[in-house]
Amino acid sequence: MTKQRVGVLVSGRGSNLQALMDAQGPFCPFEIAVVIANLPDAGGLQIARDAGVEAIAIDHRPFGKDRSAFEREIDAALRARSIDLVALAGFMRVLSAFFVTAWAQRLVNIHPSLLPAFPGLDTHARALAAGAKLHGCSVHWVTEGVDTGPIIGQAAVPVLPDDTPESLAGRVLQAEHLLYPACLALVCGGEGAAGAAARDTALFMNAWAP
Repeated sequence: MTKQRVGVLVSGRGSNLQALMDAQGPFCPFEIAVVIANLPDAGGLQIARDAGVEAIAIDHRPFGKDRSAFEREIDAALRARSIDLVALAGFMRVLSAFFVTAWAQRLVNIHPSLLPAFPGLDTHARALAAGAKLHGCSVHWVTEGVDTGPIIGQAAVPVLPDDTPESLAGRVLQAEHLLYPACLALVCGGEGAAGAAARDTALFMNAWAP
Protein backbone atom coordinates (compact mmCIF):
# COMPACT_ATOMS: atom_id res chain seq x y z
CA MET A 1 0.00 0.00 0.00
CA THR A 2 1.26 3.46 -0.94
CA LYS A 3 0.47 5.74 1.97
CA GLN A 4 -0.62 9.33 1.40
CA ARG A 5 1.65 11.85 3.11
CA VAL A 6 -0.48 14.14 5.28
CA GLY A 7 0.44 17.50 6.73
CA VAL A 8 -1.65 18.57 9.73
CA LEU A 9 -2.18 22.23 10.65
CA VAL A 10 -2.98 22.97 14.30
CA SER A 11 -3.37 25.93 16.63
CA GLY A 12 -4.06 24.36 20.03
CA ARG A 13 -3.86 21.25 22.14
CA GLY A 14 -4.11 18.82 19.21
CA SER A 15 -6.67 16.25 20.40
CA ASN A 16 -7.82 15.53 16.84
CA LEU A 17 -4.19 15.32 15.79
CA GLN A 18 -3.71 12.68 18.48
CA ALA A 19 -6.68 10.73 17.12
CA LEU A 20 -5.16 10.80 13.64
CA MET A 21 -1.79 9.73 15.04
CA ASP A 22 -3.40 6.84 16.92
CA ALA A 23 -5.15 5.61 13.76
CA GLN A 24 -1.87 5.04 11.91
CA GLY A 25 -0.72 1.49 11.40
CA PRO A 26 0.33 -1.05 8.76
CA PHE A 27 -3.05 -0.98 7.00
CA CYS A 28 -3.77 2.73 7.39
CA PRO A 29 -3.65 4.51 3.98
CA PHE A 30 -2.12 7.70 5.38
CA GLU A 31 0.87 8.77 7.42
CA ILE A 32 1.30 12.05 9.29
CA ALA A 33 4.49 13.44 7.77
CA VAL A 34 4.60 16.91 9.33
CA VAL A 35 2.65 19.03 11.82
CA ILE A 36 2.65 22.81 11.46
CA ALA A 37 1.28 25.23 14.07
CA ASN A 38 0.65 28.95 13.79
CA LEU A 39 1.55 29.38 17.47
CA PRO A 40 4.91 28.25 18.89
CA ASP A 41 3.32 27.00 22.13
CA ALA A 42 0.55 24.94 20.49
CA GLY A 43 0.19 21.63 22.29
CA GLY A 44 -0.08 19.78 19.01
CA LEU A 45 3.60 20.40 18.34
CA GLN A 46 4.60 18.38 21.38
CA ILE A 47 2.23 15.57 20.39
CA ALA A 48 4.03 15.39 17.05
CA ARG A 49 7.49 15.45 18.62
CA ASP A 50 6.54 12.71 21.08
CA ALA A 51 5.49 10.57 18.11
CA GLY A 52 8.71 11.26 16.21
CA VAL A 53 6.94 13.42 13.60
CA GLU A 54 8.48 16.65 12.36
CA ALA A 55 6.90 19.66 14.10
CA ILE A 56 7.21 23.21 12.78
CA ALA A 57 6.00 26.50 14.25
CA ILE A 58 5.26 29.29 11.76
CA ASP A 59 3.98 32.14 13.92
CA HIS A 60 1.32 34.13 12.07
CA ARG A 61 1.72 37.24 14.23
CA PRO A 62 4.86 38.71 12.61
CA PHE A 63 3.02 38.73 9.28
CA GLY A 64 0.34 41.10 10.61
CA LYS A 65 -2.59 41.31 8.18
CA ASP A 66 -0.64 39.78 5.30
CA ARG A 67 -2.35 36.40 5.34
CA SER A 68 -0.97 35.47 1.93
CA ALA A 69 2.65 35.87 3.04
CA PHE A 70 2.00 33.73 6.13
CA GLU A 71 0.29 31.04 4.06
CA ARG A 72 3.06 31.02 1.48
CA GLU A 73 5.46 30.02 4.26
CA ILE A 74 3.18 27.12 5.16
CA ASP A 75 2.71 26.19 1.52
CA ALA A 76 6.46 26.10 0.94
CA ALA A 77 7.02 23.90 4.00
CA LEU A 78 4.34 21.45 2.86
CA ARG A 79 5.63 21.24 -0.70
CA ALA A 80 9.24 20.79 0.47
CA ARG A 81 8.05 17.65 2.27
CA SER A 82 6.06 16.23 -0.67
CA ILE A 83 2.74 16.42 1.18
CA ASP A 84 -0.21 14.86 -0.64
CA LEU A 85 -3.07 16.11 1.53
CA VAL A 86 -3.51 18.76 4.23
CA ALA A 87 -5.73 18.18 7.28
CA LEU A 88 -6.85 21.08 9.46
CA ALA A 89 -7.16 19.98 13.09
CA GLY A 90 -8.21 22.95 15.19
CA PHE A 91 -6.36 25.41 12.96
CA MET A 92 -7.87 28.73 14.03
CA ARG A 93 -7.07 30.81 10.98
CA VAL A 94 -9.37 31.57 8.07
CA LEU A 95 -7.47 30.56 4.96
CA SER A 96 -7.21 32.89 1.99
CA ALA A 97 -8.10 32.13 -1.61
CA PHE A 98 -4.40 31.60 -2.33
CA PHE A 99 -4.03 28.62 0.00
CA VAL A 100 -7.44 27.10 -0.71
CA THR A 101 -6.77 27.24 -4.45
CA ALA A 102 -3.24 25.91 -4.09
CA TRP A 103 -4.52 22.85 -2.20
CA ALA A 104 -7.91 22.44 -3.88
CA GLN A 105 -9.33 18.94 -3.41
CA ARG A 106 -6.40 18.15 -1.12
CA LEU A 107 -7.52 20.17 1.93
CA VAL A 108 -9.89 18.81 4.59
CA ASN A 109 -11.27 20.17 7.86
CA ILE A 110 -13.31 18.95 10.80
CA HIS A 111 -16.03 21.25 12.13
CA PRO A 112 -18.03 20.82 15.37
CA SER A 113 -21.56 20.89 13.94
CA LEU A 114 -23.73 19.03 11.49
CA LEU A 115 -23.12 21.30 8.54
CA PRO A 116 -24.70 23.22 6.94
CA ALA A 117 -26.08 24.03 10.40
CA PHE A 118 -23.97 26.33 12.58
CA PRO A 119 -20.93 27.20 10.48
CA GLY A 120 -18.31 29.36 12.16
CA LEU A 121 -17.72 29.72 15.90
CA ASP A 122 -19.64 28.97 19.13
CA THR A 123 -21.44 26.03 17.56
CA HIS A 124 -22.42 24.27 20.79
CA ALA A 125 -24.00 27.31 22.41
CA ARG A 126 -25.81 28.11 19.17
CA ALA A 127 -27.14 24.56 18.88
CA LEU A 128 -28.52 24.73 22.42
CA ALA A 129 -30.05 28.16 21.82
CA ALA A 130 -31.75 26.85 18.69
CA GLY A 131 -33.26 23.89 20.55
CA ALA A 132 -31.45 21.30 18.43
CA LYS A 133 -32.14 17.68 19.31
CA LEU A 134 -29.11 16.39 17.42
CA HIS A 135 -25.70 17.97 17.16
CA GLY A 136 -22.39 16.60 15.98
CA CYS A 137 -19.44 17.12 13.68
CA SER A 138 -18.60 17.15 9.99
CA VAL A 139 -15.48 16.45 7.96
CA HIS A 140 -15.53 18.44 4.73
CA TRP A 141 -13.41 19.60 1.83
CA VAL A 142 -12.25 23.16 2.32
CA THR A 143 -13.43 25.78 -0.18
CA GLU A 144 -13.25 29.56 -0.07
CA GLY A 145 -16.45 29.91 1.96
CA VAL A 146 -16.34 29.35 5.72
CA ASP A 147 -17.37 25.72 6.38
CA THR A 148 -19.17 25.50 3.03
CA GLY A 149 -17.21 22.75 1.25
CA PRO A 150 -18.63 19.34 0.24
CA ILE A 151 -19.16 17.03 3.20
CA ILE A 152 -17.13 13.82 3.43
CA GLY A 153 -18.73 12.39 6.58
CA GLN A 154 -20.72 13.36 9.64
CA ALA A 155 -21.32 11.99 13.12
CA ALA A 156 -24.31 12.94 15.27
CA VAL A 157 -24.73 12.95 19.04
CA PRO A 158 -27.93 13.57 21.03
CA VAL A 159 -28.52 16.87 22.79
CA LEU A 160 -29.52 16.06 26.38
CA PRO A 161 -31.99 18.14 28.42
CA ASP A 162 -29.35 19.25 30.94
CA ASP A 163 -26.58 19.93 28.44
CA THR A 164 -24.35 22.96 28.70
CA PRO A 165 -22.09 24.13 25.87
CA GLU A 166 -19.20 22.46 27.70
CA SER A 167 -20.88 19.07 28.19
CA LEU A 168 -22.14 19.04 24.62
CA ALA A 169 -18.68 19.98 23.34
CA GLY A 170 -17.17 17.03 25.19
CA ARG A 171 -19.63 14.59 23.61
CA VAL A 172 -19.02 16.03 20.15
CA LEU A 173 -15.25 15.86 20.62
CA GLN A 174 -15.47 12.12 21.28
CA ALA A 175 -17.34 11.75 17.98
CA GLU A 176 -14.71 13.86 16.20
CA HIS A 177 -11.97 11.51 17.32
CA LEU A 178 -13.77 8.61 15.62
CA LEU A 179 -14.95 10.44 12.53
CA TYR A 180 -11.79 12.25 11.43
CA PRO A 181 -9.51 9.19 11.07
CA ALA A 182 -12.26 7.29 9.25
CA CYS A 183 -12.86 10.11 6.78
CA LEU A 184 -9.15 10.73 6.25
CA ALA A 185 -8.68 7.05 5.46
CA LEU A 186 -11.62 7.27 3.08
CA VAL A 187 -10.23 10.18 1.05
CA CYS A 188 -6.73 8.69 1.05
CA GLY A 189 -8.05 5.65 -0.78
CA GLY A 190 -7.93 2.95 1.87
CA GLU A 191 -7.55 -0.54 0.41
CA GLY A 192 -8.59 -3.94 1.65
CA ALA A 193 -10.35 -4.56 4.95
CA ALA A 194 -9.04 -1.40 6.59
CA GLY A 195 -10.29 0.79 3.76
CA ALA A 196 -13.66 -0.95 3.66
CA ALA A 197 -14.06 -0.45 7.41
CA ALA A 198 -13.26 3.24 7.04
CA ARG A 199 -15.82 3.62 4.25
CA ASP A 200 -18.50 1.79 6.24
CA THR A 201 -17.82 3.90 9.32
CA ALA A 202 -18.06 7.18 7.43
CA LEU A 203 -21.30 6.16 5.72
CA PHE A 204 -22.82 4.90 8.97
CA MET A 205 -21.99 8.12 10.77
CA ASN A 206 -23.37 10.15 7.89
CA ALA A 207 -26.67 8.25 8.12
CA TRP A 208 -27.21 9.74 11.57
CA ALA A 209 -27.08 13.30 10.34
CA PRO A 210 -30.50 15.05 10.17
